Amino acid sequence: MRLTSSCVYLTALLAILALVAGIATVLAHVFQNVLYNRIKSEVVLENGTEAFEVWRDPPPPVFMEFYFFNLTNPFEVMAGDRPAVIQVGPYTYREYRPMEQVVFMANGTKVAAVNPKTYVFEPSRSWGSEDDLIRTANIPAVAVMEKFKDHPTISRFIADLMRSKGIGAFATRTVAELLWGYEDPLLKDLRVVDPHLDPNFGLFYQMNQTDDGEYVFFTGKQNYQDFARVNQWNDQSSLSWWTTDECNMINGTNGATFHPIITKTEQLYMFSTDLCRSLYATFQAELTVKGIPVYRFVPPFEVFANKSVNPANAGFCFGDNCLGSGLLNVSICKKGAPIIMSSPHFYQADEQFAQSVYGMRPRKEEHQTAIDINPLTGLVVQAAKRLQVNVFIEKLPLFSENIRTLVYPVMFLNESVLIDEESAKKLRLVVTEGNVVINTPFILIGLGIILGVVFMVLLCFQKTPERCTPAEQQPLLSS
Repeated sequence: MRLTSSCVYLTALLAILALVAGIATVLAHVFQNVLYNRIKSEVVLENGTEAFEVWRDPPPPVFMEFYFFNLTNPFEVMAGDRPAVIQVGPYTYREYRPMEQVVFMANGTKVAAVNPKTYVFEPSRSWGSEDDLIRTANIPAVAVMEKFKDHPTISRFIADLMRSKGIGAFATRTVAELLWGYEDPLLKDLRVVDPHLDPNFGLFYQMNQTDDGEYVFFTGKQNYQDFARVNQWNDQSSLSWWTTDECNMINGTNGATFHPIITKTEQLYMFSTDLCRSLYATFQAELTVKGIPVYRFVPPFEVFANKSVNPANAGFCFGDNCLGSGLLNVSICKKGAPIIMSSPHFYQADEQFAQSVYGMRPRKEEHQTAIDINPLTGLVVQAAKRLQVNVFIEKLPLFSENIRTLVYPVMFLNESVLIDEESAKKLRLVVTEGNVVINTPFILIGLGIILGVVFMVLLCFQKTPERCTPAEQQPLLSS
C-alpha cells in the first residue's frame, strides 16, 4: 500500500519547521539566554539560595600547608657567604572559614560579614610535628635593627643588648612558635625604649580563630557580575598604604568565589589582605576536574612586575626604593616588619633573588598560584594559593659587619581546596542540565535533518512503480 502524499509532505513540513526553529534559536541565543538568566537569578547572596549557603559556609575542605626553609650554614652566612637552605614540610592544617555576623544592607544589594579562620593541625598530612625545630631568620631582631638603624644611640644600645644575650640575625624556633607566636626576649626588653612594642611575634600571630576585618560585599542582585565583589573593607572603600590611587583600589572578590558566566577574556580581580592589595588573574587553560569543565586562571607575570615593566605598579614602591620584579614589600601593612612577599622559591621573580640563596628551585607546577573555576556557575572547583614570606636583611655594620644584604626566604604556604564529591555531583548535574538547554537548538537542527532524510526516502519510495500482478504479466496474444 502506497503512503499517502499528506504523510510524506507532513514529514517535509516538520523537517523545515525543526530546521528553521533550530537555526533561529541558535542565531538569537534563545535557549542560552534562558539558561543564563536563570543562573543570574539564582546566583545571588540572599537567604534561601544555594549560592548564599555555599558562600556562608564553603563545603569543600581547605588545607593550609606550610613549608619552612631550614638554614644549614649560619656561621658562613654571618661571615658573608650565601645562605644554604633545605625545604622542610609540609606542616598541614585544616582551615575552617565560615562567614559570620552576616547582615544584609541596602535593600538586599549588599551584605556585611566577617570571615574568621580557624586552623587545626593535621598530623597525617604533615611531614613532622609542630615541635620540629627550624633555624631561620630572627625576624624580630631584624625588624628592630631596621627600625632603629638611623638612631645611633638607640642602635648602639640594641647592639650591646643583643650581644649580651647572644641574640643574632638567625635563631632556632619550633614550627608552632614561628607560626602562632612566642614572647621574644629582645622585644620584651626593648619596651623600655618603645612602650608600644608588642613582645610577641609569630608569622600568623593572632590570626587563628580571628578575622581580618569586616567586609561589605555586593550580593549580585542588581548585577550578576558584582556577585560577592568587595565593596568595603574595615569601613574603607580603598586602601591607604600605597602611593597611588590605582594601587590603593579594592577590586574583585575575596578569592573564594566569583560571579557566574565567566569568559576566557576576563580579568578576575581579587582582594588579598595577606598581600595588602588587589590583584588579578587571566585565563590560562581549559581543563576538567572530577568531570567538571573548568577554566584555569593564574596571576600573570605583570601583576608583580617592577614598575619599569609595569608602570601601574609604581605605587607599590616607596620613593626610589623599588624591589625587583616578583617581590612585594608589605612592611607598611605588617607593623613595620621588613616582610617581602613573593611566589615560592622566587618563581617569576628576577633571577638574582633565587641565585642569592642555595636551595631555591622555582617550578611552575609546584609554585604557581592557580584557580580552576566552573565558568557557568563561577564556583571554585580547585585552587592553590601559593605565597612565600621573606625577610629583608640589610648589611648593618653596627649589628653584623659581614652579612650580605639579601631577601631571605623564611617559609611558603600553599592554601589549597578541591571540591568534595557531594558538591561535585551537584555541580555535574547543573552542568549537564545546562548543556542540554544550550544544545537544544542543535538537537532541533539534528531532528530537522533526520526528518529531511526520512522525507527523501519516503518520496523515493512513493515514486517507485508497483509490481504487476500475475494476470497482468500474461501476453496479450497467444499462439
